[in-house]
Amino acid sequence: MSEKRWKYKYYDKQVASSLQSELKINPIICNLLVSRGIETYEGAELFFRPKMEHLHNPFLMHQMRNAVDRINEAVSKNEKILFYGDYDVDGTTAVALMSLFFKKFYSNCSFYIPDRYSEGYGISYTGLDYAKKENFSLIIALDCGVTAVEQVAYAKKDGIDFIICDHHLPSDILPDAVAILNPKKKECTYPFKELSGCGVGFKLCQALTINNNLPEAYIFDLIDLTCASIASDIVPIVDENRVLAFFGLKKINENPNFGFKALLENQKTQKTLSISDLVFIIGPKINAPGRMAHANAAVELLMSETIEEARTIAVQLNQINLDRRETDTSITEDAILNISELDNYKDKKTIVLSSPTWHKGVVGIVASRIVEKYYRPTIILAENDAGILTGSARSIKGFSIYEALKSCQDLLLKFGGHDYAAGLSITKENFQSFIERMEAVGEKNITKEMLVPEIEIDEAMPLYDISMKVYDIIEQMAPFGPGNMKPIFSTKKLKNGGWSKIVGNNHLKLDLVDDMNTRFSAIGWGLGEYFSMIKDNNYFDICYSIEINEWNGAVNLQLIVKDIKIHDTTS
Repeated sequence: MSEKRWKYKYYDKQVASSLQSELKINPIICNLLVSRGIETYEGAELFFRPKMEHLHNPFLMHQMRNAVDRINEAVSKNEKILFYGDYDVDGTTAVALMSLFFKKFYSNCSFYIPDRYSEGYGISYTGLDYAKKENFSLIIALDCGVTAVEQVAYAKKDGIDFIICDHHLPSDILPDAVAILNPKKKECTYPFKELSGCGVGFKLCQALTINNNLPEAYIFDLIDLTCASIASDIVPIVDENRVLAFFGLKKINENPNFGFKALLENQKTQKTLSISDLVFIIGPKINAPGRMAHANAAVELLMSETIEEARTIAVQLNQINLDRRETDTSITEDAILNISELDNYKDKKTIVLSSPTWHKGVVGIVASRIVEKYYRPTIILAENDAGILTGSARSIKGFSIYEALKSCQDLLLKFGGHDYAAGLSITKENFQSFIERMEAVGEKNITKEMLVPEIEIDEAMPLYDISMKVYDIIEQMAPFGPGNMKPIFSTKKLKNGGWSKIVGNNHLKLDLVDDMNTRFSAIGWGLGEYFSMIKDNNYFDICYSIEINEWNGAVNLQLIVKDIKIHDTTS
């Protein structure tokens, strides 16, 4: 059983009490709101009732006016415009959004997605040579480009201008583009910093809509694409992202893009989709072509004009995704074996692995799985025939993998990303030095406590307070995701009611009872090893979320257990 730390979120009890007197709702809900920074009636209204009017003025973004003016110039002169995007969900949804938006009023444009294997991440010279050959004079980069100083200069020599829509962390030197739209730029005072790459593209389209008096439907009809990028790129679902996710989910559930509709048609259960469903159902299928083949198929799916066209492409994507699953499972098993053979691997602060047999397209997924298992910052690299190692990094709470890579940049060919996820490439000659440098950075910045996974708990709650009414209010707090995670509760001093057992593939079915004889059923996915802890009539504590369980037409509340601890009799 892996140890986990339980950390209770802080909230000001006095503020929560004051909010409760205004809202007249369950105090537990008020505590949840205050811990999320919602402290007033007006704030609660904004949170529970998002409106499109809550979106910020796109012209508050630095250089937005430059971008709009250059696009209007290109349209007036009938210039060829190229939408250049990354090959993941964020990039492909951004390219599809931009292409579909422009298609409503301007036809002289096309898109380009680089090949992951021959070109790599970001702006490639192959892509720029294609743009020159095809006489494109304006490139709009989406979810990439903020570090492409040399590439933008190369394009400029051939008379090609750049507008960059990116959300990755900028370097000290910025490309010489017409406009760099990125809320994370030092010069940018845009009030929200955590847009996805597609979200930045959405803001550019919104600005064009406002400036050119275009119908609002031109952009708002594409909000489901932005929502998919927000979910898959794991950006905080707060502020503007909350509005985009709220209305994007509404559209996906009521009137989805043909591509989404085709991907969802074969799902076993028909239910209202959540952000989590986008992450685990939609996202992997859109990502799969870019990992295993070419991401053009994902863009073509999202741009399908008929459901029949979308279904044809969806069949291909589903098969590619099945192949991807087999590949990443095999590589994950191989990586775990390699880790077990390392000297003193349990004492290491970081994990860095490479192999010439690993598939470059799935190393990011493998890195995430290794972090889940070992809870160490992890870098997984695939080596090509030229001795270049390329791959992905994933991190743990409190350790910026981007800053760690930055401290190793003299050893790297290139890198980029966020605090918790990044990409990089390095020569084989520098690999061992890189392993040692990363471990030194880890030793300096990672404490022993940081290597224990943390569960953030919103509130302690007795079983008798759990009700359908409380659940319904909690559900109104959706969409859930980073910055607004589904509430986690804890309940202490419980016992096995006698019917607890292991079911399925090591899952723990719990029959819970407290000292007041309140009873509840619960399930702990993959927690079968805890059965020995609870079966002997011991008191134990649990932390959990609350879900609806539908079985044989009956609808009941069920607790989804995240962790179990023996009850501390001193607490």
